[in-house]
Amino acid sequence: MMLLFGTVPSKDLPMTYGQVRQEGDYLLADGQRFSRTQGTGAMISAALAITNYFKLEAPHVLVAGDIGDGKGTRDMYKYLTEHIVELAPDVLTMHYSLPIMALLKKLLETIKGCARRPFMIADAGAMYAAKGAGLAPEFDIFTPDPSEIAFLADPQATHPAYISHHLFACDADKIPGQIADAFKNNSAAKLLLVKGKTDYIATKGEILATITEPNVPTLEPIGGTGDTITGLVSGLVYAGLEPRDAAIYACRTNRMAGLLAKPTPATKVKDIVDQFSVVAAQNYCSWTGICEATPVDRRRHV
Repeated sequence: MMLLFGTVPSKDLPMTYGQVRQEGDYLLADGQRFSRTQGTGAMISAALAITNYFKLEAPHVLVAGDIGDGKGTRDMYKYLTEHIVELAPDVLTMHYSLPIMALLKKLLETIKGCARRPFMIADAGAMYAAKGAGLAPEFDIFTPDPSEIAFLADPQATHPAYISHHLFACDADKIPGQIADAFKNNSAAKLLLVKGKTDYIATKGEILATITEPNVPTLEPIGGTGDTITGLVSGLVYAGLEPRDAAIYACRTNRMAGLLAKPTPATKVKDIVDQFSVVAAQNYCSWTGICEATPVDRRRHV
């Protein structure tokens, strides 16, 4: 099972757990609808596109509305901490949430009781909490953007708002050094996928791959295109790819889908997500050795 965790900017969405499916521009789980066009919804939509392509079980989601008061975040952490052992996900991806370090610490302590440790991915608030609590190495993949890798590189910062001034400029030339510093300071997961004009894949302070093509500058202002990479890498790990390969193919898929969508300032992230199946059908057999009709051993690497 793949379990995707994150808040939605809504005061009306109660905490919801269930298997997800798409319904037009919305996602549906346990009778609750929420948008697939931003944030957590974009991440879930991307992962769902991968499971659909590989004919795998659709993701389960744990979502809640949270408009900044932290109630949704606390409700999700409470539920997951109480049920993680029985849910036993193969892949656990944690996304938008308030970075409440004490709750993350309690969850990771509970995860030690799982018969099989989940493969753990974090982005956004969950990643901030992990770094701030000194728990980053417990995660398998982080997916930071350029400002977030600057945060991971700063040994003093407990939140991106508190990055040292000299790191705040997000100079692209500094990213390789910031990657090295994040690993040196034990503020990185086992593998980093740094999203940006150039995508970097790194482990143990070493850059394994960079992805720059296709270069689609009009993707940059479209909200959610970083969230989709997190969903893509989650789905590809769940499908059985090695984490390094999953990260590379997630970046390539996002870029190629952006190219196919012919984005304009009016393009929404759902228009990019809708191209993922096309990219997969055209490229995944040659990239991964796994074709649409090939049985997938999803437990190879999770």
